Amino acid sequence: MAYIGLINLLLIVVNIVVSYKGLKDHSFFDKYSFEVDNILVYKDYKRMVTSGFLHVSWMHLFFNMLSLYVFSTSLELRMGPSSFLTLYFASLIGGNLLSLLIHRNHGDYSAVGASGAVCGIIFASIALFPEMRLSFFGLPFFSIPAWAFGVLYVLYSIYGIRSKKDNIGHEAHLGGALIGMLVALCMVPEAIAENYPTILSILLPGSLAVYLIITRPHLLLVDNQYFKTHIGDYDIDDRYNLQRMDRQQEIDFLLEKIHKTGIKSLTRKERETLERYSQSVN
Repeated sequence: MAYIGLINLLLIVVNIVVSYKGLKDHSFFDKYSFEVDNILVYKDYKRMVTSGFLHVSWMHLFFNMLSLYVFSTSLELRMGPSSFLTLYFASLIGGNLLSLLIHRNHGDYSAVGASGAVCGIIFASIALFPEMRLSFFGLPFFSIPAWAFGVLYVLYSIYGIRSKKDNIGHEAHLGGALIGMLVALCMVPEAIAENYPTILSILLPGSLAVYLIITRPHLLLVDNQYFKTHIGDYDIDDRYNLQRMDRQQEIDFLLEKIHKTGIKSLTRKERETLERYSQSVN
């Protein structure tokens, strides 16, 4: 039987349990998903972590957990449980931070999934074990070296950020991958001298892409359908004021609903909205 580390197993179990709850309870899903305005405006920072344990479907969960299992075995053995756990959460938060940076002017942007953390695990494995081969569809003759997969993945993520023709959070993947590799190298510094060609071939284009995202976003966001439908790039103060106007209209609607049909007619999410509003004015 293949070895599976304790932390790896624990992370898979927690992902399954939390995702199950989110798929069954929409209010739970909304409360803990990654949403830009809830993070930046309402300072609900826990979403930076909790969103990484939610998934939009069982298939989404399955592929993330399969990837986590495949790449974690050797990594947890080499790094140890505590370092492996630190790597996982650093990659998760790093991926979400890059998403938050890119979508900071798009308050309605939301995302879930462990992909940023999983990408961090994958690229940490590539940094430490670049010569391992990745087999596709279980076919040994249909495989590529890990380092080649890493280079192709970074290039694909950069293209995905540019085109945005799918609904994949490429920025979270890229951010998680780069943070995962950097954290792994800090923890196992001898790997730098051993595997520097592979490391540089991934870190250089990936870091350049992040730099351009921060300083020259127009160079990457060439055909971005999401950005085309969000023309007004407001700063945080503008968006806060707009949010206040929208929120006040929502509160007025809920108060009118209570007046007409009673407080028991409110849904759980509507009650939570009123509670948040009450806390903000007290």
